[in-house]
Amino acid sequence: MAHIPDPLQFPQEFLRHLFDTAVARAQPLLNMPGLLPPPPRGRTLVLGAGKAAGAMAHALEKWWPADAPMSGLVVTRYHHTPPRAEGLLQRIEVLEASHPVPDQAGMDASERMLALTQGLTADDLVICLVSGGGSALLTLPANGLTLADKQRINRELLASGAPIGEMNTVRKHLSRIKGGRLAAACHPANVWTLTISDVPGDDPAVIASGPTVPDESTCAQALALLDRYGIAVPSPVREALQSGELETPKPGDAVFKGHEVKMMATPMQSLQAAADAARAAGLNAYILSDEIEGESREVAKVHAALARATARGHGAFQKPCVILSGGETTVTLRPQPLDAPRGKGGRAGEFCLGLAMALQGHEGVWALAADTDGIDGVEDNAGALVTPDSLQRCEQSGLKPAAFADRNDSYRLFEALGDLVVSGPTHTNVNDFRALLVL
Repeated sequence: MAHIPDPLQFPQEFLRHLFDTAVARAQPLLNMPGLLPPPPRGRTLVLGAGKAAGAMAHALEKWWPADAPMSGLVVTRYHHTPPRAEGLLQRIEVLEASHPVPDQAGMDASERMLALTQGLTADDLVICLVSGGGSALLTLPANGLTLADKQRINRELLASGAPIGEMNTVRKHLSRIKGGRLAAACHPANVWTLTISDVPGDDPAVIASGPTVPDESTCAQALALLDRYGIAVPSPVREALQSGELETPKPGDAVFKGHEVKMMATPMQSLQAAADAARAAGLNAYILSDEIEGESREVAKVHAALARATARGHGAFQKPCVILSGGETTVTLRPQPLDAPRGKGGRAGEFCLGLAMALQGHEGVWALAADTDGIDGVEDNAGALVTPDSLQRCEQSGLKPAAFADRNDSYRLFEALGDLVVSGPTHTNVNDFRALLVL
């Protein structure tokens, strides 16, 4: 068993231990046994996309019978192929592409996947490995859209503050492969989807925009969201949405007959693992929810209020304790002057900045927030740490947290404090992880 840092003496190291425990619980190699189908009479084709796709492919090659033929192709984010898998994968090819904004490499990989589905029969099996990040990596624009269009739309969606479900409703209807269309391309083969959830509620139709599952959202809803967030699309595409020409396969469609979806790892499982680790260290542990959404800094205010009440001995939680939560918060980018430097940081850093400001240096409260894929937004950190003296150290260094918050620049603040959490790519993804330690 791994050494557990003493939370009283080493609170920051202890919080990092909880994060590492949560990430370890979501590793594909651990979770895949027992979820695989028997080999088919025909051939087995593997397709997949997401930040965990490389690790999932590695796990599948390990656990699939050595004497059962298998081949395929998956795409993951740049630098997210596990080092242990490089050079070891013999039957599944792993490609890399850009995330969160798609690129040509993602388009090429998607085209190749669709080409591999040609000629499948009812005797064949397609194993689809799906994890968060697949929406950007599976890039195949609908007719009338260019890659540049998709890149712009993706950037504008990311900056809008839209929840992941709304973003994926738009993405599904502007794609030739997402929203169940990959499953339609595989028909009449049997499709077995193994997925790692990175979305609130663990809905497989939302994870990576559901390439292999039915889609209940509509063209009309996608169009309404584009209008709500002021995102333009070319006139022919707008007309295709209005007419329903770009509609996705719905529940009950024959292309999904006999399909299976297996959930390999979920945010709640990782939060529970962290809670167990906290209890093993002699602390109380409370899980708020694995489905928390909303603006990062507003979610931070709620967490700060709970931590302050707990520290004072009020409320439902008894210290010493750890308060855990997951989900997927959002960051709405604030308008900046044209000559202003671009803010750096993702939703975990934004949460930590908002939390530090809301706690106002309250004694006895430490916190860590990080993305379980190891990358907070597009930076090189997973998240950040908050300590009781975070604001005091800011003052001593001449840093003004409110100014950093106004320009969505959490990364540079926590970098200056030496409180970034850097893990590198974790090769899995069960979304946000937040832990507040109240002593």
